[in-house]
Amino acid sequence: MSQAQLAGPDLSDSYVSLIESGKRTPTPVVARLLAERLGCTTEFLLHGIEPRQRIDTELGLRHAELELHHGDAAVAAERFTEIVKVAGEENAILAAHARLGRARALEAQGRIAAAVESFERLRREAAAHPERLADLPLTVALSRCYRYGGDILRARDLALEALTQVDRLSLVQGGIAVDLAACLLETEAPHGPHSPGLAYVRQVILANGVPSVTDQDEQVHALWQASITAADGEDSALAVRLADDAIATGHQARMAVKLAHIAMEWARLACSFDGEPIEEARRLATTAGEVFSSFSRHVHDHAKSLIVLASVELKSGDLDASERLASAVLDMLGSRSGATGATARLMLAEVALAGGEKNVLSLLNGARELLADPQPTFPGFNRDAARVWRRLGDLYGRAGATEEQMSAYRKALETVGVRDALVGMTVDPALAR
Repeated sequence: MSQAQLAGPDLSDSYVSLIESGKRTPTPVVARLLAERLGCTTEFLLHGIEPRQRIDTELGLRHAELELHHGDAAVAAERFTEIVKVAGEENAILAAHARLGRARALEAQGRIAAAVESFERLRREAAAHPERLADLPLTVALSRCYRYGGDILRARDLALEALTQVDRLSLVQGGIAVDLAACLLETEAPHGPHSPGLAYVRQVILANGVPSVTDQDEQVHALWQASITAADGEDSALAVRLADDAIATGHQARMAVKLAHIAMEWARLACSFDGEPIEEARRLATTAGEVFSSFSRHVHDHAKSLIVLASVELKSGDLDASERLASAVLDMLGSRSGATGATARLMLAEVALAGGEKNVLSLLNGARELLADPQPTFPGFNRDAARVWRRLGDLYGRAGATEEQMSAYRKALETVGVRDALVGMTVDPALAR
């Protein structure tokens, strides 16, 4: 059918040409008229996809999202990849959302290099097609991934770029603000509590608090399974609704856990900064611990919150409370305590030194043995482990064990990939915080 035939008596040839070239979007009335003349649905004309195919693709996106947060990230990546193939360029928006989901799934697997590559491509796509993707969440995601990968300077540049955007929007609530605050906590810590980045983190904490929450995994999985059953019964609309309910149910818990991490990290930093109110740090660490204790899968996070609380009590001068909390961590984690257990032992050593005890080598050696055990790997782990090695070196120095001190500092450097450094060189201050 020629453009003249398609235009008919109602439209001009040039208007139809502009629509075909993508330079004009037809009004709903014109879209229905053109669809009738072409013998297709309006949905197919506008999106290149039939209504049933579109809703099935939408459902696939939601099930992949549930797999990402409540299932297997590798399976989620495969599902998002399949959706990209199905959607194709005919439905660019759905395809873009699927590519974004795949990038997030790669990050969740710890495949940081691949995730960075994907997010960088998506950011270029967002610049060229802002109607498909928003740049701000991609900037935050890239900052997080570069931080996990060890490129703190690039991570900080991106986080500050995102901060400029959220300041313009006065945005301190919601997922983007919370994710950015988590990035800024890491990149801005060496720059002191009065840096613009940490000032923003404080705003996010004040605006959102740390909401109490219960583990709703059973409800999420029940809704997810109901959605699958509805889809098997050809009731796609109901399946989408149930999947949306499952995602919303899980979202509350994810936000609470993210805010608990931010509160815990802020409390930890407050212990290292002079002049920060100790009562606020105690409250934040306690509240974070209450959130983590609601989830069996967050037992190590709960233990970390107790260690932070022990640091708060040590700073306030309550040595007995600090010792009780650190000991509770070792009881909680048992023999397979890893770096978290090592940190608890270092806390006990600090308490002993603060109380005038000089012989803390047994505690320090026990921490070193725990650090030497094979450790789980997850994004950001190396930097966390490097901090513990650095702290161990500091305490060996206070105990007068110079050789062990240098060995621990060397391990801190090796943990973040520096192997041929001079023994006496200065470590990145970020490792000490």
